[in-house]
Amino acid sequence: MKIAVFSDSHDNIAGLEQALRQANEAGAELLLHLGDLCAPFMLDRLGKQFTAGPVHVVFGNNDGDGRLLHTIASNYSHVTLHGIYAELEAGGRAIAIIHYPEPALRIAQSGRFDLVCYGHNHDKKVERIGEAVFANPGEILGMKGAPTWGLYDTESGELTLQALA
Repeated sequence: MKIAVFSDSHDNIAGLEQALRQANEAGAELLLHLGDLCAPFMLDRLGKQFTAGPVHVVFGNNDGDGRLLHTIASNYSHVTLHGIYAELEAGGRAIAIIHYPEPALRIAQSGRFDLVCYGHNHDKKVERIGEAVFANPGEILGMKGAPTWGLYDTESGELTLQALA
């Protein structure tokens, strides 16, 4: 199974739509967004444009109007808005997602997960902590350089960064 991992889109509609096109073309069957969508209309775009499987979203520090985000999520049976943290199972892998790097590191160090993803600082990073892939897919926004997202393969257990084309 392939999993698309997005973070820090910050209302960049064009970037989000390009990342969604690429994720769909790559055959992603699940999408994780690690927070800082910002405006609720970005969640609506995720729900409409990624229909190959579930979409799981955690809150970031810049996500406004939580009530409207929940209302939009409820319009899509495949979209789940988790709050600040989520633990998932997909493709036989244990996955944890959170916006912030500091707790993400502690979660990865627990040894309970195959994949731990975070965002917040917009810095691309993919490393191993024990058996876990510990990853920040970078940012859709493009504030700190070329925008990227992650593609995780549950069979190989590898996450690769994908540049927006």
